[in-house]
Amino acid sequence: QVQLVESGGGLVQAGGSLRLSCAASGRDFSNYAMSWFRQAPGQERVFVAAVSWNAGSTYYAPSVLGRCSITRDTAKSTVYLHVEDVTSEDTGVYYCATTDRLVQLSSVGEYDYWGQGTQVTVSS
Repeated sequence: QVQLVESGGGLVQAGGSLRLSCAASGRDFSNYAMSWFRQAPGQERVFVAAVSWNAGSTYYAPSVLGRCSITRDTAKSTVYLHVEDVTSEDTGVYYCATTDRLVQLSSVGEYDYWGQGTQVTVSS
């Protein structure tokens, strides 16, 4: 059974940074791309960042480009998200997702597996 478990959410001061982790289990994820999405209250889930299966490529939403880093530890089947200089726009539930198919990684509908999410609230 595939499981994705996010952690690291909480309250973050504006201008600070957040760091999230997502631990995957249930199969070998070395051939899976792994991604992060964010869903703000009353809004659609949106793409934040993705890393390819071999960590050779990373992709970022324009809203986080330049202040965000996505990394993965293949041996631990864990993906990390680090966002600096956060603002209220970064508030939301952050979801980890994964797929082994060659898809448009920024598209919500293309993922096979999702975590339950972790809440991040940026306070001013």
